[in-house]
Amino acid sequence: MTDFVDSIAALDEQSAFDAEQLASQLTLTLQPADENLNQLWLSGHGLALNMPSLGKPFYIDFNGGKYDHRRKFGGGRGQPLAKAVGLKQGQNPSVIDATAGFARDAFVLASLGCSVTMIEQNAIMAALLADALSRATQNADTADIGVRMQIHHSNAIQFLTENYITADVIYMDPMYPTREKSALVKKDMQLLHQLAGADTDSAELLALARQKAGKRVVVKRPKGAEFVGEQKPSASIQSKNTRFDIYPTI
Repeated sequence: MTDFVDSIAALDEQSAFDAEQLASQLTLTLQPADENLNQLWLSGHGLALNMPSLGKPFYIDFNGGKYDHRRKFGGGRGQPLAKAVGLKQGQNPSVIDATAGFARDAFVLASLGCSVTMIEQNAIMAALLADALSRATQNADTADIGVRMQIHHSNAIQFLTENYITADVIYMDPMYPTREKSALVKKDMQLLHQLAGADTDSAELLALARQKAGKRVVVKRPKGAEFVGEQKPSASIQSKNTRFDIYPTI
């Protein structure tokens, strides 16, 4: 879905060629930067999405912000996410993150030693992730993490059906239900809702993932939320606001 993004703009001369290439890849027009438009902005600092309704331009930075904080203070292998995917001493399961989104959990797992294949069906989000990954591999603090991450722009069901890539764990983080009071939803989640749209196929994806995963499927849910597709997990690991449902392969 790139319908609501009008164009892409290069913010400096050095980025002009790459902006032209990305415009062709995403079938967008190349235009001058306009802060009043929904635009992708490319510069020497990376790729950003300008959406006036959400404030300042958004970009993904694996080297700072929430990513850096979780890498340093998230709890390491003792955190619920790590336990859910089966991280143990000497064991670093391979993971397919079937619903990459902002890739925050994928980044944490890669920082703990897992190789992570990310699947993202929205072209804009996939482009933002690819740009962030490129920058991460060029930074001394995150280079070893970046090489353990790959991004594929694809629908997860199609990808798992057509590709032979396998992993010990398939991880799913379906879109959380939209809150009635939209003001409570953070701007980054508003963006994700606009990019990804409504969750319509998580039950089908879970059923397929259980056939494809080597060891288990892990589904992240809000605490108290119903099970995906009314499929009861074999176990669940709780955190303060989140539940990780664990399913065996079939």
